[in-house]
Amino acid sequence: MSIDKAIAAGLAGNEVSKKITGTDDVSTGRTVVATGVGATIGAVTAGAVTVGATAVGIAAAPVTVPLAVGGAVVGFISSLFD
Repeated sequence: MSIDKAIAAGLAGNEVSKKITGTDDVSTGRTVVATGVGATIGAVTAGAVTVGATAVGIAAAPVTVPLAVGGAVVGFISSLFD
C-alpha cells in the first residue's frame, strides 16, 4: 500500500462528500459519504495499481484491500475535522 495514495483517496472522498451533501459541516451523513467514497476511490486506485502489478506477476489482493481501507479511514477522519 502506498500511504500517499491512501491519503489522496481519503481527502478526495472528503471533498466529494461536501459536494454530495451540499455542506461542509461535520455530520454523520457526510462522514458516512466521505468514508464510502474514500474506500471506493482507494479501491479504484488500487485497481489501476493491480493491473500493472498483475502484468509483472505480483498478487493483487495485498494492494487493493489496504488501499481501500486506508482511503476509508482518511476520508472518515478528514470529514470530522473540516
